[in-house]
Amino acid sequence: MMRSGRRALVVWSQSGLPGRDARRRLTRVRRVRRFLRTGALLTVLRLTPVARAILGRWRILLPGTVLTVAGLILRDSLASIVLLPGLVLLFAAPLVPARAPAERTWRLELERELALYSTPAHLRDLEAVLDRYPDDVTGELRDILARQRLAARDGRFPAIGSRY
Repeated sequence: MMRSGRRALVVWSQSGLPGRDARRRLTRVRRVRRFLRTGALLTVLRLTPVARAILGRWRILLPGTVLTVAGLILRDSLASIVLLPGLVLLFAAPLVPARAPAERTWRLELERELALYSTPAHLRDLEAVLDRYPDDVTGELRDILARQRLAARDGRFPAIGSRY
């Protein structure tokens, strides 16, 4: 029996009903979404080692990229000569060994320990000790001390702006 105020449902075409075609479309959409998610995940996993390698060599890659792009943009002028050094830096980047995480942590710890020698008397004593050894042995220590002196002149904290 029909209730009052309602009309009988009339179906004009079969395509509007949830049938086999609609289920197929939903399955296809789900499959595509799953494929895209899996592809994105695999891409990220494959690019992680590449990102680690780039982070270790960014000091060479960044100027190489800037010079190469500038050389390509200014291709028709004399300034395109910067293209060659940019390409050299880009091709040399894979040849530069990246620092290991253990070496980086060791270097940061060494910088913190050397920052304790802050008074002029302590620094003179440390310089006297370093003068007893050849420069190839103490070169890294002298480099850290020189950068800390420059940072102290600039009024910055020595750990900020560290190269490593």
